[in-house]
Amino acid sequence: MHYPNITPAVFQARPNRFVAQVLLDGQPVTVHVKNTGRCRELLVPGATVWLTRSDNPKRKTAYDLVAVEKGRHLINMDAQAPNKVFAEWAAAGHFVPGLTLLKPECRHGDSRFDFYWEAGARRGFVEVKGVTLERDGAVYFPDAPTQRGIKHLHGLAACLAEGYEGAVCFVIQMAEADFFSPNDLTHPAFGQALREAARAGVQVLARCCTVTPDSLTLAQKVPVRL
Repeated sequence: MHYPNITPAVFQARPNRFVAQVLLDGQPVTVHVKNTGRCRELLVPGATVWLTRSDNPKRKTAYDLVAVEKGRHLINMDAQAPNKVFAEWAAAGHFVPGLTLLKPECRHGDSRFDFYWEAGARRGFVEVKGVTLERDGAVYFPDAPTQRGIKHLHGLAACLAEGYEGAVCFVIQMAEADFFSPNDLTHPAFGQALREAARAGVQVLARCCTVTPDSLTLAQKVPVRL
């Protein structure tokens, strides 16, 4: 996926979950943050961030903040991007062979999953999670407690008993990582639910991305440590 009209800026502050204050060409500007997560380790004063300018003149904010530089890492933090790059990757034949249907936002039982797919006689559901939390070369999810994430894992496990396949794909929004693990320090219940889902037969995928200021593409597999 690609972003139009990309430009660098310097992060200053985040008054709330939805907006940030940056310096753009030395001038203070309020921009929309395309991620309502905490991202405290990313959005620090002085960090270089990347903005995409909207062509909608009716918007209150002209720019969206979509990426940030953290040391040697360029990290995409657009919360909508993981689903988009997964869909592109799956449509290109990298998820399951012979894919004939990939339908977003499908409800099954009391859960709404990111994708429902079909390939011949096979069918299944996929939940996609974006990962931006990095520590000492490893990456972790979630960066804040997520009861919704636990519900999705339980739902995927329940689907298996009905003949569906189930998978959760952790899209790591940076170019490299030593391994992926659940963030038991922040939300041990999510880690427990992920391990239970894996034991039940839910496939756990983790992949890094090729990241540039104006693009994101799903890339190489990353080891999963549960």
